[in-house]
Amino acid sequence: MRVRDLLWQAVRRRPRHLARLLCWSFAEAAPSFVSGQAIAHALDDGFGSGRPLVGLGWLMILAAAWLTAALGARQVLLAIAGIVEPFRDTLLRQVVEGTLHRTATSGMRPDTGAVARLNRQVELARDSFGAVIAVVRSFLFSIMGVVFGVLTLMGAVLPLVVLPLLAGLSLFLMSLPAMARLQRRLILAEERTASSVAAMVDGLRDVAACGAEERVAAGVQQDVEFQARTSQALARLTAVRTLSLAVGGWLPILMVLAATPALVRDGATAGIILGTLTYVAQSLTPALGSLVQGVGVNGVRLVVALERIVTTSARPPATSTGSADMPRGMLLRLRGVTFAYGPDADPVVSDLDLAVRDGDHLAVVGPSGIGKSTVAALIAGILRPDGGRILIGGVPVDAIDRAAMCRARVLIPQEAYVFRGTLGENLTYMAEGRSQADIDKAVDAVGMTELAARLGGCAAEVDPSELSAGERQLIALTRAYLSPARLVLLDEATCHLDPAAEARAEEAFAARDGTLIVIAHRLTSALRARRVLVMDGARAQVGTHEEMVAASPLYRDLMGRWEAPVTAEA
Repeated sequence: MRVRDLLWQAVRRRPRHLARLLCWSFAEAAPSFVSGQAIAHALDDGFGSGRPLVGLGWLMILAAAWLTAALGARQVLLAIAGIVEPFRDTLLRQVVEGTLHRTATSGMRPDTGAVARLNRQVELARDSFGAVIAVVRSFLFSIMGVVFGVLTLMGAVLPLVVLPLLAGLSLFLMSLPAMARLQRRLILAEERTASSVAAMVDGLRDVAACGAEERVAAGVQQDVEFQARTSQALARLTAVRTLSLAVGGWLPILMVLAATPALVRDGATAGIILGTLTYVAQSLTPALGSLVQGVGVNGVRLVVALERIVTTSARPPATSTGSADMPRGMLLRLRGVTFAYGPDADPVVSDLDLAVRDGDHLAVVGPSGIGKSTVAALIAGILRPDGGRILIGGVPVDAIDRAAMCRARVLIPQEAYVFRGTLGENLTYMAEGRSQADIDKAVDAVGMTELAARLGGCAAEVDPSELSAGERQLIALTRAYLSPARLVLLDEATCHLDPAAEARAEEAFAARDGTLIVIAHRLTSALRARRVLVMDGARAQVGTHEEMVAASPLYRDLMGRWEAPVTAEA
């Protein structure tokens, strides 16, 4: 999405706040129109004519205009907040979603440092957006007040005010592209300096051990000096802002004063001259100064920050380009699948062959860190294999439409996610349209009845921080049970449950229509499964429990070291 579209949508999506902003802006800009009129009439019709009460009356009108402006200013700030805060939320959502999608697609750990930097830029964009709205709105309404005020005083004075203003604005607008380029370069220079300093600090021990202090210091110094030069160039360019303010804001005062004799000959009074100068000095010049400062600094920062956010938080292109629908049948096949976390890393999964028929129940066992969760992520399509193929119903996983894939499989990790909202929303956001009877059936099958009653039912609000890890797992398991997915992957998704609760949940999924693959936390999962995949380094064997006891020394060893909870309870 382009920056212009992003800003336009931020304003267009809040029509009520925009209308409120415009209405109260008229109130805030009241002194811009009243000030010159009040001063001119107070002088000509009041004090200058020997009628002080009339003069005081006009000054009271000016005071009332300022009181109205003060009330309007408060409401304007609230209206701007109503536009800017949702804009900030949109940017944060875009940053987080882009990071999550890149992480899910690449399989690498998220760059939390980059996310933090982008979040700082989101705050910068939010503040800059609010400041730009405030100054541009104030400038437009102030200039309208000045133009109409000067016209009502004496039309002949208007060119003396408007022409220098247009010249100053033109000079300022011409300098904006160069300011944007330098501001963009400065942001990148700041990021590069921060990155090089952080890398130096993290590797300080290695730097000292290798005697590379001078070389590393030279690299950091080069980044610091480049940032300093960019800051200086940007500071020099701000002189153009001062010049444009002088031309557009102060030159009109000189031109009106220089033309005063001619204006007096044409019928201008002292009040008209003083009223015009009031318009320029009290309304036009401050409004132009705020515009030059606000747009010249905050506007440029806003555009540069948004460009940075849009570029670095964009979602990666979808990896699935095939059919929009899932193939018929859920036969799962892994053919020579190999995967490593990085080009120079040893493979976590090496040349794995596996076939899981539709409706099967498979348990995956092996030592910690052997690659069980990696296999689950590969099957789910979250990771892409470096070699080999993964097929569902004969169709490669990466050729299946992502939305269809999400409907066809569900992966529940060890740390279950529960969001703020009602219990019903947490249970059904993957299965909209389910009846209350369906929900009650799933809650009972998975073993969540007691928890649901304690929370207050589906309409109750859920606070994830008040739930235990096991309670969050029960909610996530029930959510998966309600989903339309026919392929369920439980990656130690019951590790925080007691053995009885774990058995009930797994048996519920085994009885459910579809395929169940369990990354075993306890070996009871292997005893309940129809088949067992034993991962042993570069080797992997699959078969029934009895076949694995006979064929796999690792499986025999795991079973020999494990004390079955069922036996202990018996």
